[in-house]
Amino acid sequence: MNGIALLPLLPILITSATIVVAMLAVAFRRHHWWNATVVAIGLNLALLASAWLLLPEFLVRFLPQFAGAAGAPVIPRAETPLLVVDAYSAFYMSLVLATALATATLSYAYMEGHKGNREEVYLLLALSALGGLVMACSRHFASFFVGLELLSLPLYGMIGYLVKERRSLEAAMKYLVLSAAASAFILFGMALVYAQTGSLLFTEIGERAGGFAGPDHSMLLVGGALILVGIAFKLSLAPFHLWTPDVYEGAPAPVVAYLSTASKTAVFAVLLRYFVEAKAYRYGGLLDVMTVLAVLSIVLGNVLALMQDNIKRLLGYSSIAHFGYILAAFIAAGPLAVEAVGVYLLTYVVTNLAAFGVVTLMSSPYGEHDADALWDYRGLFWRRPNLSAILTVALLSLAGIPMTAGFIGKFYVFAAGVDKRLWVLMGAVAFGSAIGLFYYLRAMAQLYLRAPWVRKYSAPLDWAQGAGGVMLLALMILMLVLGVFPSPFIAIVQASGLAGQ
Repeated sequence: MNGIALLPLLPILITSATIVVAMLAVAFRRHHWWNATVVAIGLNLALLASAWLLLPEFLVRFLPQFAGAAGAPVIPRAETPLLVVDAYSAFYMSLVLATALATATLSYAYMEGHKGNREEVYLLLALSALGGLVMACSRHFASFFVGLELLSLPLYGMIGYLVKERRSLEAAMKYLVLSAAASAFILFGMALVYAQTGSLLFTEIGERAGGFAGPDHSMLLVGGALILVGIAFKLSLAPFHLWTPDVYEGAPAPVVAYLSTASKTAVFAVLLRYFVEAKAYRYGGLLDVMTVLAVLSIVLGNVLALMQDNIKRLLGYSSIAHFGYILAAFIAAGPLAVEAVGVYLLTYVVTNLAAFGVVTLMSSPYGEHDADALWDYRGLFWRRPNLSAILTVALLSLAGIPMTAGFIGKFYVFAAGVDKRLWVLMGAVAFGSAIGLFYYLRAMAQLYLRAPWVRKYSAPLDWAQGAGGVMLLALMILMLVLGVFPSPFIAIVQASGLAGQ
């Protein structure tokens, strides 16, 4: 490969270099601000590189006159046996990097009062983000598995980073054991698929799978089922969701923000590419199984969220339901699922980052635990109106209220489902949305109740003077802009379509 061929791989290369520099910075001198800044600069450069990859395609889609004036620009593209860098992977790399950058910003405010070593959390975050980038570019089961493990292994350390906090260590152990079991399912499933088809490349698997009929499909079906079980665990789909509320409750707040967004986005990016390139939407049995997973996730996630008095557990069950909605869009849109899923994931990531960002800035290692009980937020509006406004918009967006980002995602789900006449699936989405509205409003009402006797549980840091507060304000504005004027963002998702869809 020459220098020009390496240009599309710049996000991966820059993130890798950032990891090396961060390790050297920690080795030479431990300094919280300096080490956090090194990682933030590297992630910013990688994000700019991935945005540069997507820019030409976006300009042609959103500004057609640009194509006439400058000629139709073509995104720099790299193809290797394991990785492909195209508009689709550039979009998901940008989403993962933006989420990692937001997490680094929130972690700085959160870890400021931590008594132990604080620098390694940024190194682990960059390593996990690199795994997400590899998954976004994967077109081969080998790169998929390498990226998945590179994404997951640092998360074990991040979840259990507060070693003196019992709940944090418990959450890390649960995630370690169950995630390892899910990875074993995926690996064994890949082996069976390879034994049947003789290939690990997504497109070749799709082509060769079409040549089998009747009993010849047995090994392929078992392998596909094992892979689906492992991916369902990673995405917190019911009935493989049992780890989610416990891990969300025990993990540090900024880590939960990353776990609930970037890690799941990267997994869904691979699943969607495989679904389209291997033409898996041709198999009705697979779609039926995924429909069952979607309905179970929507119903169980929303019903169990009704009984929660812990905001992290509530948002954990909420994420189970939301990935059921995303799976519903995935099923309903068929070969055109890229746009529907991309729009929903974009709105979900922005909204969830804002919600967990408020939890992070209300919490700190100064206290015995995070501010995760709904009681801790009672009367917050009278103490911190800015944080209350951000959390209110985030909860309204999660509920899918018009004029917020979440409404656009729900609209895509309903539009795709009604168009395909999937009434059972749409009934589950409507039922889940109605229940969700109740518990989101119940949580929101806590913010505005006057309760002067309630202990004022909040971190002693002045959030408004830090980058974390500014970033949350930007996320709130973005949620509202997405709800009112979504056209540019939809154009970005459309520009990131897959060639084979």
